[in-house]
Amino acid sequence: MACIVFGIIFDGKMSYFRAMKIKPVSMRLCSFQIIILLLLFAACGQTELGPAEVPNNYSEQIEEWKQNRVESLKAPTGWLRLSGMFVLEEGENTFGSGADRDVRFPEGAIPENAGTFIYENGHVVMQVADGVEVLHDEESVSEMVLYDGEEAPRVEHGSLEWFVITRDDITAIRLYNKENEQADAFTGFPAYPVDPEWKRKARFIPNPEGATISIVNVLGQQVDARSPGVLEFTINGETFTLDALEGGERMFIILGDETNRTETYQAGRYMYIDYPEDGSEYTVIDFNKAYNPPCAFNVYTTCQLPPPQNRLETAITAGEKRPVEWEGL
Repeated sequence: MACIVFGIIFDGKMSYFRAMKIKPVSMRLCSFQIIILLLLFAACGQTELGPAEVPNNYSEQIEEWKQNRVESLKAPTGWLRLSGMFVLEEGENTFGSGADRDVRFPEGAIPENAGTFIYENGHVVMQVADGVEVLHDEESVSEMVLYDGEEAPRVEHGSLEWFVITRDDITAIRLYNKENEQADAFTGFPAYPVDPEWKRKARFIPNPEGATISIVNVLGQQVDARSPGVLEFTINGETFTLDALEGGERMFIILGDETNRTETYQAGRYMYIDYPEDGSEYTVIDFNKAYNPPCAFNVYTTCQLPPPQNRLETAITAGEKRPVEWEGL
């Protein structure tokens, strides 16, 4: 709906509607016209938001999105196969499946003594025990820098794959186990029925270049994350906003809502949103694609939590529900 702004000039006694070229007739009539115009202005703002258009095959599109998500979670190093996060101590950290190892990998998946991680001066070097085969790019290695302050290459042994992650002052080994029957049988998390009404128009309000917002993760660590802008939308006629984070070619949203109390994951959900097309300030938020963060179903994660301003005081009855039969944080 196109909105026309009318110029109104007050001289204390009468009004002139320049854009409409209406001659003054009476103060009462002019006041009535002013009220009507203000209502039109308000209506313009509302009709630009509201529900977004959906294609005829919308349900099929959402189903395809769900299947792609299942395949991603079940991938060899998908979140469902994450089986450990081991914080390294300064100095030597022995690893293997033995009960006396500092970093204990799954029993039967690797020898009891597989080697040592040496963590010094912010770098991690792996020394592999004699007789144990560890591969990097399909080639056997006996000693290797696993983290040099920037790069963190991946290595493998059998069904296991691991590499170094850093979270503020924490340096840890992240371990995946590709042999996971529960992950093999996974078909998706519980979800609300697909409802086109939850695909909403949103106005993108850019932030100044370099703007950041504070984000806390499940470890209690806080970072200042870059925020490209704010998304404004309506639900049942009420206006809400969400602060967006940079997410590569899209915007990343961390949100909470009233369903977190009963049906969805207590710590909130995630979404990705497209930037507006060139020349437009509008995009679409599809709450049918709100999904569980990894910490909802895996205890070895470091998920970021919704900032206070992204905890909506309304119920978003769309997207994924709380996982069942999976242990999370």
